[in-house]
Amino acid sequence: MLARSIDKVRALLPGGKPGVYITERGLTKVLMEMLGVTHDQFRDAVASARSDDDVVRWLRERSDASRYSEINDRLARWTLADNPPERWDYIDSLYPNRPIGPRESVNVFDLLETDDREMFQLRG
Repeated sequence: MLARSIDKVRALLPGGKPGVYITERGLTKVLMEMLGVTHDQFRDAVASARSDDDVVRWLRERSDASRYSEINDRLARWTLADNPPERWDYIDSLYPNRPIGPRESVNVFDLLETDDREMFQLRG
């Protein structure tokens, strides 16, 4: 999720092409909260970084590495049902072809991978 978040924030910087990217809410916001940094701090770090590795170093200096495994595990299990109900209509509008079934059964990363394959015509 971190690499995706860096790319999304970079797209929002001057000269970028944000498309439908949103970083002030959604999983990027959840990740930043779990790491203990604000969206503005993260945006500034991405803006001043020369590479993704610079952002990683910056985050390591400001976050609790002992929580990384817990954060990864929680995000890996994130489902559509973990999003606030008031956002469900919005999420549905972004992913109209999402798998049918209970929100609890739709893993967000599976949904994002499927959407990326369709949007960018990727194979695999």
